[in-house]
Amino acid sequence: MTTEAPLPATSASPTARQILTRGRGIAIALLLLLAGAIAIAVVRSGDRHGTLDPRSVDPQGSRAVAALLDERGVSTRVITTLDEARAATGPDTTLLVAAPDLLTAHQQRQLHEATADSGGRTLLVAPGVTSVETLAPGVTADPANSAHSTLEPACDLPAARRAGNADTGGIRYTTTRLDADECYPSRRLATLLRLPATAGGDTIVLGAPDILFNDRLDEHGNASLALQLLGSRPHLVWYLPSLSDTTATDPDDEQGLLDLLPSGWLWGTLQLFIAAAVAALWRARRLGPLVPEKLPVAIRASETAEGRARLYRKANARDRAATALRSTTRTRLAPLVGVPASQAHTPEVLLPALSAHLHGDGQHLHTLLFGPPPHDDTALITLADQLDALEREVRRP
Repeated sequence: MTTEAPLPATSASPTARQILTRGRGIAIALLLLLAGAIAIAVVRSGDRHGTLDPRSVDPQGSRAVAALLDERGVSTRVITTLDEARAATGPDTTLLVAAPDLLTAHQQRQLHEATADSGGRTLLVAPGVTSVETLAPGVTADPANSAHSTLEPACDLPAARRAGNADTGGIRYTTTRLDADECYPSRRLATLLRLPATAGGDTIVLGAPDILFNDRLDEHGNASLALQLLGSRPHLVWYLPSLSDTTATDPDDEQGLLDLLPSGWLWGTLQLFIAAAVAALWRARRLGPLVPEKLPVAIRASETAEGRARLYRKANARDRAATALRSTTRTRLAPLVGVPASQAHTPEVLLPALSAHLHGDGQHLHTLLFGPPPHDDTALITLADQLDALEREVRRP
């Protein structure tokens, strides 16, 4: 039993050098983009931390209010984990939660348990519909935001009356608690709530973070309101929830990938599938039988063969040209030696029949009809001549 040698790579396959040459420009462009991104990150780093960060000097940072509080003897400490926030609660501490909506339901419950009887102040910055119900029981967030940013106090809370107009417009809240101070109303719904708690503590629900931003602090009564809300205790703990917090994982509330997607995305995806199916049915609809169309000119078979041969030569695809020549020859030879057309390309069936008909060398026939591709154009021409000669010999009476 003979083992055929593996066929060499086609002449149209790109070499490793060609691949490197083609991809060199893209690689250089990616490296330049990466270097530029690193340079920009290095240049713009330093005091840039993020929105509502008391270390940030960005327009939406909060370093200005932290500096004013420091001048008044109020220390500011930044934390990023729930355990730190729970440990920091106390009667002499104001706990500011910068992004309550980033907390999981499990974290929100634990934070509320820690602050409910601490005697300190808890300030929630723009909590949404779900988080405000857990962190401030009895309060409900209205889905429609305030239409105005600057609002009047319209309440008896001393801090609000001294500050006057402020940029508190944002999320609006309603509460069932009769002892709550409802300030800065927008269309009869408050954008700032103060909820008294036991042991002298309280919870402030602020509908918008604007009064804490660096670029808005000097407008209206924003600075006065911010300093009074955050400076009632000697210590301010600024809680910036982090996604890397290990307490974010609730073992009793595990969710899959589909659970994390909002319902709107699921409905939108379903509509896209339906639209794609309708478009496919529309495009695939047959309006009647196919109508044959006559070509404007008659093209001779020899011209078609020449055109295809030029394409093969331009691509240096001698292997494909040789395969086409051998396949056509085998198809024509099979019925001449009594081999079914379905087995014309099976060496074990075609070659014995040809050898018996020609009384020739089976190995030579195998190389001629099933051998490797020619290595150059001269060898390809020789192969075509030999195939023609073989076919003439078989057809000879």
